[in-house]
Amino acid sequence: MITITEKASQHLIGLMLDEGLDPNDTYLKVSVVASGCSGLSYKMDFSNKIGSDEEIFESNEIKIISDQKSLLYIWGTELDYSSGLNGKGLVWNNPQASRNCSCGSSFSV
Repeated sequence: MITITEKASQHLIGLMLDEGLDPNDTYLKVSVVASGCSGLSYKMDFSNKIGSDEEIFESNEIKIISDQKSLLYIWGTELDYSSGLNGKGLVWNNPQASRNCSCGSSFSV
């Protein structure tokens, strides 16, 4: 399962509303793709469709969908939102990542 902190949830709901999407009918689609300096990167998008190979989770009012292959890499991951001195943005806390790049956008297992 993927969990989302309250701060990240508020940020994501704001993004959905900015894009004219209804948070009650919109999913956060999370996947892992081969790219980045560490080998794998997180990919996020909003969707209102669920694929036949996708699992559904809910955390802090956000409905999350992810394909089976991606779940192997991100099971147990927490998505947080940081607004600290190092910049604003969504932050992945992935217990399976053995290495992260310095910008935080890619990882390896």
